[in-house]
Amino acid sequence: MPDSTVILNAPAIHRALSRIAHEVVERNEASTEVALVGIQRGGLPMAKRLSGLLAGIWEHPVPSGALDVSMHRDDLDRRVAPNVQPTVIPFDVTGKTVVLVDDVLFSGRTVRAAMDALNDFGRPKCIQLAILIDRGHRELPVKADFVGKNVPTARNENVHVHFSETGGVDEVVLERK
Repeated sequence: MPDSTVILNAPAIHRALSRIAHEVVERNEASTEVALVGIQRGGLPMAKRLSGLLAGIWEHPVPSGALDVSMHRDDLDRRVAPNVQPTVIPFDVTGKTVVLVDDVLFSGRTVRAAMDALNDFGRPKCIQLAILIDRGHRELPVKADFVGKNVPTARNENVHVHFSETGGVDEVVLERK
């Protein structure tokens, strides 16, 4: 039976996202050039929340989109049929600072696939990475620009992020097998 521990509750998630939003503001003076792209599925609700937080700080809407990386993964031959989600990027990424947003950073392979997929939509001026949980164990040289919480894990542990937008309660759970 797996042992589970809540490592972030709803208020802690809100604090982490608020901190990430302020770090994005500090790093990007040209606010009208910033756009967010949530990696399907866990990054999408996070990108929408960050977009709202940034709009409150910058006092103008911040565009956000959704990116599915299923067909850009380097492990397609090892998986059963991919669960393809919609990609919706309702703005031109060319010349923008695009903040890729995901819930958990692990091996770095999803981020690599996201950068690959994003290039199908144009050439951003800059790509930054915002992550709620960085759990380590990188297989590729990927480092997040903005991190909500670093959580050292064992390879046999799992991190599950739940958002109210996807039918759960806001929490991050570490599961030990």
